Amino acid sequence: MGAETKTVTESLRTLLPDRFLIVIGRQYGSGGRKIGRYIADALGIPYYDKTLLREAARRLGFEERVFRDADEKRPSFLRSLLQLNYGSQTSDYSANSLCDEDIYALQSRVIKQLCEEGPCVIVGRTADYVMREHPSAVSLFLHAPDECRTAAIIARGDASSAEEALEKARKEDRKRESYYNYFPNRRWGHAANYHLCVDSSRCTPAGILALVVDILDKNRQH
Repeated sequence: MGAETKTVTESLRTLLPDRFLIVIGRQYGSGGRKIGRYIADALGIPYYDKTLLREAARRLGFEERVFRDADEKRPSFLRSLLQLNYGSQTSDYSANSLCDEDIYALQSRVIKQLCEEGPCVIVGRTADYVMREHPSAVSLFLHAPDECRTAAIIARGDASSAEEALEKARKEDRKRESYYNYFPNRRWGHAANYHLCVDSSRCTPAGILALVVDILDKNRQH
């Protein structure tokens, strides 16, 4: 961290509560990870996405597959039916016995333990719901127009054409929506479920950071 960045970080931290949390939900291609990292770096706090949550789970003594094998998608109807009818041997949470609900419960435990360690930024995994009782949490949902998202998806090499990128974006959004609607039983992307919803194509990462800090500062004052 450079001297200038350190000064900015120290200045921002004076506006923040002692314990705080920033959780980010996002449309695919709206820049959730990029903006999450920017906010975390600016505030000098840890950042967690799927990959880093997997590493954190291992550090905390959980199996890597808790985040490695479980993407943000709801269980299939057939799998849920089989689990309901035949059950799952879940008492020891072994790698061969985890059902989708067990995995979600373990992910939630990892997230809660990380938040107990101190302030951080978490992207995805319904962290806004898992940590809904946190006294100083800010939940943020990022979205953007299709053309902006497709351009970003192509730029990072995840698609070779606008048509492919748009199809991928809509597919991933459906998975995230279904996952969020299934486990917390809330509406993904619905404004009432978040403190702040932002069109990332119309606001810079620095501008989004300023909005988040303003919310946290008001929280601190109360």
